[in-house]
Amino acid sequence: MPSSSSLGPVPINTLWSGFGGSCQTHNDGDPIVIYDSKADRWVVSQFAVNVNPSLECVAVSQTSDPTGAYYRYAFSYGADFPDYPKMGVWSDAYYTTFNMFNGAGTAFLGAKVCAYDRSKMLTGAAATQQCFNTSNLYGGLLPADLDGANLPPAGAPNYIVALDAPVASNLLQYWKFHVDWTTPANSTFTGPIALTVASYTTSCNTLARGDCIPQGGGGTNLESLADRAMYRLAYRNFGDHQALVFNHTIAVGSGSSLHSGVRWYELRADASNNLSVFQQGTYSPDSNWRWMGSAAQDKSGNMALGYSVSSSSISPQIHFTGRLAADAAGTMTQGENIVINGGGSQTGGLARWGDYSMMGIDPVDDCTFWYTQEYLKASGSFNWSTRINSFKLPNCGGPPPAPDFSLSTSPTSQTVTQGAGTSYTETITPINGFTGSVTLSVSGLPTGASGTFSPNPATSTSTLSVTTSSTTPTGSFPLTITGVSGTLTHTSSATLVVNPAATPDFSLSATPASQTVTQGTAGSYTVNVTRTGGFTGSVTLSMSSSPAGLTGTFSPNPNTGASSSLSVPTSTSTTPGTYTITITGTGTGVPTHTTTVTLVVNAPAAGDFSLAVTPASVTAKAGTPANYTVNITRTGGFTGGVTFSLTGAPTGSTVVFNPNPATGASSALTVTTPASTAAATWTLTVRGVSGTLSHTATATLNQTAGCVNGNGDC
Repeated sequence: MPSSSSLGPVPINTLWSGFGGSCQTHNDGDPIVIYDSKADRWVVSQFAVNVNPSLECVAVSQTSDPTGAYYRYAFSYGADFPDYPKMGVWSDAYYTTFNMFNGAGTAFLGAKVCAYDRSKMLTGAAATQQCFNTSNLYGGLLPADLDGANLPPAGAPNYIVALDAPVASNLLQYWKFHVDWTTPANSTFTGPIALTVASYTTSCNTLARGDCIPQGGGGTNLESLADRAMYRLAYRNFGDHQALVFNHTIAVGSGSSLHSGVRWYELRADASNNLSVFQQGTYSPDSNWRWMGSAAQDKSGNMALGYSVSSSSISPQIHFTGRLAADAAGTMTQGENIVINGGGSQTGGLARWGDYSMMGIDPVDDCTFWYTQEYLKASGSFNWSTRINSFKLPNCGGPPPAPDFSLSTSPTSQTVTQGAGTSYTETITPINGFTGSVTLSVSGLPTGASGTFSPNPATSTSTLSVTTSSTTPTGSFPLTITGVSGTLTHTSSATLVVNPAATPDFSLSATPASQTVTQGTAGSYTVNVTRTGGFTGSVTLSMSSSPAGLTGTFSPNPNTGASSSLSVPTSTSTTPGTYTITITGTGTGVPTHTTTVTLVVNAPAAGDFSLAVTPASVTAKAGTPANYTVNITRTGGFTGGVTFSLTGAPTGSTVVFNPNPATGASSALTVTTPASTAAATWTLTVRGVSGTLSHTATATLNQTAGCVNGNGDC
């Protein structure tokens, strides 16, 4: 490593001064700077894409001094646009990934993965590249980037990872790139190979550019870049295992609570060079939006995770968290640490918040993390700053903390009745690599209660089953659960609440609450029997009435289910009135219960009739018949005959009812006036008589002149 010399700031293409071509004349961006710790060299790259052919410009320091001379290279990609390059150091090559577009940048062609001949580039010799393409389903691939003192096993391929193609998935994809510089035809690129992970949905995926990360102070919503894995795929060979860590941004919550969090992974490679998921987690300790992460491990296996934080009430900030190697899998235990809180938000419609951040590890002690991320000192456009922060996690390089465990009980409180049982779950959480078994016991149980654990001893979880007796006292009892493993002892607490045993009983209700019937008909009800306190016996039903005189029949009786029917008949001699019916239920070993309903008994309605004449008005010439229908409406069971008579007709008129008397629903009425009757309007009154009943109805006769003395139509 160099001492304290420095350079710049200068444009990156300064490194290609005198090199010629577009690497010298263009400063197009997307730079990557990495340190090759095995060669003690610095590698700097950026693209030159504003002329044809497009180039990836790569410079390798000739010594460990990054301010000294460099070997310069330009790798061509023809007319296509090699966007978003990401580079990783490996023992046999510098591996680089691209998102390939057509020259106009309007069509995505898929991802390209290339290997640059590292051994040649370290000496300044002519170097070639070997490349493979993927389909356009995948983009934002990451190559493995070597950290630590140990090289990958001999012949190990470089690992390439990417997110699955759908925005919602439970898969990652990876490839294995093995380069053969002696016989390029023997180089292989194998994949994609799926890895199953916890389900995720990429953040901001409904927006074309994924720009939904809010900023305070009226800043533009920022792009999440959640469609890709975030730099780096940090690889480390620990000797007993190989680990790779990386992250990406996912949606957390929904609706008004929607925000983004950082999903991180530790993958492990086996002896056959296959990857598996060792652990994973999502870091989202509150409702703020976290994205643009980067992760790495130190030599002790501790992991650091840096990222940006923003919300509608704060400007983008730089934070980091971490975990220790012996911590429970899937957890970040080192809290959230602030690198710097930004002094402003990005404005002017600018949605891009850089391309990536980088968590690196210092090769001098292999413990110090260096995190590089952007922020703004004040709100504005194109005024970002870069922050470089270093820190260490506890215990790196020192003796590992002693293995231990913690004990927790769920739920913390259970309620039972005397004689019943319940259960709790005891969870044993290993700390610092604890792998022992824990013997469990419980104290504080009341008299007549006992507790057993299954399994016991336990290594992860155990069920505590508690039973009580009918004589167990009632009340609230604090329990202490103790776990012992060798010299380690830990406890957790819970509460047992014992309530009195329920008394067997039942209750009655009946529907409807009231019925109305006519003498000679029956009222019916449904009697509901509700059993409580474990009562399962039969209930015998009976009834009485007030005033007395009514009896009823229950079905079934005795009742053994949820209900019985009750029928209460009446006779034609039952006294009309309102009766209160009391329903009584009795059972063995339980109290007697009653409920009441009402039965209203009415006398039959008296028979009667009413009359109506149709049509209500008839026009006829004198001497010609006027025809009507007399309609009889019978009520209350009336069936008698009705005798008709008519008043109000002109003198000498002929009046005929047919039939008369009438025993049906109507009678035909014909009224014929004398031919000499003068024109006039007459009100006719029909009377119907049946015994003591008498009713009338009226109609009108409009009389016109007849054929007399040459008047009228003849």
